[in-house]
Amino acid sequence: MPAPNEGPSVRLLRVGEQVRHVLSDILQRGDVHDDVLAKHVVSVTEVRMSPDLRHATVFVKSLLGQDEEAVLKALRTNTAYLQREVAHRIRLKYAAKLKFLADESFDEGSHIDKLLRDPKVAQDLEQPDDEG
Repeated sequence: MPAPNEGPSVRLLRVGEQVRHVLSDILQRGDVHDDVLAKHVVSVTEVRMSPDLRHATVFVKSLLGQDEEAVLKALRTNTAYLQREVAHRIRLKYAAKLKFLADESFDEGSHIDKLLRDPKVAQDLEQPDDEG
């Protein structure tokens, strides 16, 4: 049994990646018959599985960054269909319950990049440290 601070096991990572691939494939093919999802390109950026593999937190990002709430609502509306498809394509003892969340890591990275490009911060980064 891994220590609590070692992070997820290889099995959790592998199953999460399999779920991510299945969901990405379903959304890319347009298998979900939903007007909102048909109008948006949705990227499944990460899937985090619970240790018992019964729950999956799915992080998604609308590639144009528009109508994220509408996309999340559409995914949540179609959760039962998506869960059935994942269960059908990935053989596990239990079908994982899917929970969809917006992936905000891109926004955070963009904010940090913007801060680093700020002239005041750039000036501090360029000055040599004389205090040695």
